[in-house]
Amino acid sequence: MSGLESFRRHLDGLDEEITRLLGERFEVCREIALYKRAHAVPMMQPDRVAEVRARYRARGVVLQLPADFTAALFDLLIAATCRMEDELMDSLSEEQLMEMLSDEDLIEAPHVEPNGDAA
Repeated sequence: MSGLESFRRHLDGLDEEITRLLGERFEVCREIALYKRAHAVPMMQPDRVAEVRARYRARGVVLQLPADFTAALFDLLIAATCRMEDELMDSLSEEQLMEMLSDEDLIEAPHVEPNGDAA
C-alpha cells in the first residue's frame, strides 16, 4: 500500500457526497419543472440563471477554484438541469401532470428560508 491510500479514500468519500448532492439538486429541479408546468411558468428564467452564476463564481473565488473551472462547471450543471426540466415539462400530458402533482404535493411552492431550510 502506498501512503496515498488515506488521501484516495478521502477523495472517494468526497466524490460520493458530490454525486449525492448532484442527485438531490436534480430531484429539486424535477419538482421545479412540475411546478413550472402546472403554473405556466417558462422553463428558462434568465434572471435566476444570472443570480446563480454570480453566486457560483463568488464561491469559487472564496474557495480559490480556477475561474474557468467554476464557470465550466456551472455551465455544465445549468445546461443539464435546464435540458432535463425542458424535456420533463414537454413530455407530460395534463393528466400525467395532475397525477404527479397529487403524488408530489407540488400545488404550492415550498417556502424556503434564506439559509436554504424549508420552513
